[in-house]
Amino acid sequence: MKSYGYEVVDAIVAHFVTQNDKLPVVSGSRSEMEKLFLEEAPENPTNAKEVLNFVLNEVMTKSNIVSHPKSYSFVPGPSNYISAMADSLTAGFNIFSGGWQASPAAAEMEIVTMNWLLKMFGFPQKKGGGIFTSGGSMANLTGIVTARTVKCGDDFSKAVIYLSDQAHSSNIKAIRILGFKKEQIRIIPTDSEFKFSLNKLKNAIAKDRLEGWQPFLLIATAGTTNTGTVDPLSDISKICKKEDIWFHIDGAYGGFAILSDDGKPLLKGIEKADSLTIDPHKWFYQPYEIGCLLVKRHKWLKGTFTERPEYLRDIEGNTSEINFYDHGIELTRRFRALKFYMSVKTFGLSEFRKAISYNIKLAEATESYLRKSPNWEVVSPATLAVVNFRYNPIGNKLSEKKLDELNQYISQEVVSSKEALLVTTILNKQVVLRMCLINPRTTMDDIMETMNLCEKFASKKLPI
Repeated sequence: MKSYGYEVVDAIVAHFVTQNDKLPVVSGSRSEMEKLFLEEAPENPTNAKEVLNFVLNEVMTKSNIVSHPKSYSFVPGPSNYISAMADSLTAGFNIFSGGWQASPAAAEMEIVTMNWLLKMFGFPQKKGGGIFTSGGSMANLTGIVTARTVKCGDDFSKAVIYLSDQAHSSNIKAIRILGFKKEQIRIIPTDSEFKFSLNKLKNAIAKDRLEGWQPFLLIATAGTTNTGTVDPLSDISKICKKEDIWFHIDGAYGGFAILSDDGKPLLKGIEKADSLTIDPHKWFYQPYEIGCLLVKRHKWLKGTFTERPEYLRDIEGNTSEINFYDHGIELTRRFRALKFYMSVKTFGLSEFRKAISYNIKLAEATESYLRKSPNWEVVSPATLAVVNFRYNPIGNKLSEKKLDELNQYISQEVVSSKEALLVTTILNKQVVLRMCLINPRTTMDDIMETMNLCEKFASKKLPI
């Protein structure tokens, strides 16, 4: 067992040490993957180290390196070694983190780390609460069902939800899962800065009330995936308070920027939320999976999710002993709090603050470079380490259609080269390249190498 374990640890360490030198992008068709892996379940055993070597050589090499310094797309996952080892401990000891009796230490550690987070975001520590989830999607689902229970009870047939056209798709998915109809969803257009349009929001709420609907939930975003934009949280909170609407903030991407002096001012009003989604496996450098939902009143979670089946009757403790299966969707839960706890204890919050501030400044430096170049146009400025731009060289006067085709081509060629993961999104009906720079391993040299690569491919398509 030790020999086998040492080989696993050696492989993980080798990955951490060498990942910057590898290509971040891989490819593989379904037929190629089936040729490698497709087989019947074996009846007879195979040597354990033979299986391990096969996995290391064929499985681990065939996934994009989301922690690579040139992995710019979607939301990178920088991770950290301490938390990776914590996950190994969690799995190795097979800790059940659902109920107090099964593991009082795991439950207490979740309480403690949850209090750290409540304080971080200005939520009340005594009355507030929260729960670790698999990710932001499950946290949003948990928050929306809690809001529905508190505001609507059993009848939500007239309930209406408001969110912007830049809200994360996981919110729409959660709304559908919970049985809301299309006519109960209001997608409010954003303004020229991709923020919630307050006037259009107010008009929609007023119209719904006149038509007999029940406005009950508004979902704002603290760091949109597309642009890093933060909705006007303080202004929205006032609207929600006046209209008696539950205020949920999806801060899965940008929430942890609150640790940085550069990011905190942008998140003003985040403490006004009734519920808040944050995602430590994004900008808090944790390995997958760990999301989190915070709420102003812990009793809201317990009132929404508590069930009392007969087979759990013997493990109900006193009221101070929290069973986290009563605070969320999952009964069986892995011990997610451990990696968060161990990494914060090991590095200290100061290191996380430095890393977040570094990446905000790196995105701003990238924007500055793009603005000084005759070849690039900034479409959405650097906001919480996200910047959007497109290749549009001065003097060429290309049509919008040609510009879209050119920038799509640049992305395709960069990804095909496997040297960087840089894909497109759509802003203002334009195809643009998007960089998400939350990885502290990324340097300006990495970005310059990538921009030079983009310009090389652009010159093949369009002589400069």
